[in-house]
This record gives sequence, C-alpha cells and structure tokens, in this order.
Amino acid sequence: MTQAISRILVPVDFSAHSDEALRYAAALGSRLGASLELLHVVEDPFVSGAWSSEVYVPNVPELLDNLVADAKRRLSDLKDVVVPESVPAATAVLKGRPAHTIVEHAKDGHFDLVVMGTHGRTGLAHLVMGSVAEAVVRRAPCPVLTVRQTPHPAEQAASTSATAAA
Repeated sequence: MTQAISRILVPVDFSAHSDEALRYAAALGSRLGASLELLHVVEDPFVSGAWSSEVYVPNVPELLDNLVADAKRRLSDLKDVVVPESVPAATAVLKGRPAHTIVEHAKDGHFDLVVMGTHGRTGLAHLVMGSVAEAVVRRAPCPVLTVRQTPHPAEQAASTSATAAA
C-alpha cells in the first residue's frame, strides 16, 4: 500500500536531538513535496509537578506567556535557518503535556507523519525520565519516525578509542 505523505509534524524541544530530526524532516519534506509544521509544547510547570504549591511564583500567567513568546521566536528562527524556502513550513506553540499534546495535535491536524528526535536513554535514565518519543510512537494516529542524533566523526573516533583502551 502506498500512502502519500504531504503533511509532516516535527515536535521541537530545542535540543540537539530535535535539531537533527528537523534537518531530517526538512530533507524528507523537500524530496516528497510535503509541508512541515514545527511544534513546541510549553509544559505548565504546575500541571507537570515541577513546581509545588509551596513555592511562590509571582505572576504565573505572565511567566507562561513569556515562555510561549520565547518559543515562538526560537521556532521561527529555527525554521528560517534549517528549512529550505522551497519547503512550505509553519510553526505552532501549544501549552500542555508534551506527549499528549503532540498526539492530539497530530490527530487534529491530520498529519501523515511525525518526525521527532529521541534522546536514546536506556535503563534507569529512561525509567526516571520517561520518553516523550516512546509515548508518541505508542499513541500517534499516524506513523512516527524517530531520529537519533549521530555523533560527529571526531566524537565517534574518540569514543571508539576510549572503548579500545579500556
């Protein structure tokens, strides 16, 4: 079965991993003639439990508005730098829990593919940190392509040398 890919959702958390996924999605979009939407989810720190009710934070709505405005600016800059002009691209910033918000946005926007970075955590780090990418893969309404950041040749050679010396 051949299914056309015309709309690609690219969740961005401004990490090197999501930068790599965006570069991959931009190249894929260029080859397929697909449009991209870069999405950043601002997580409300009170909803996520990052801040407790014992901590006084003045003017929370203004703080969230500032986070959204900063994310919009950063997404726009990233789009301008990474996505070729020949690839139609838009940006969106939403508030919510990242995995849930990404999945719901993919459903609502009728995207054909989600391309996102993964940190590649395993073991205890994966158990403690969880994985937004894994949750999206499990619940997304469309295929999800996860992209891991590949080390630069110099970093890979140093890692191989260190392993050989051990």
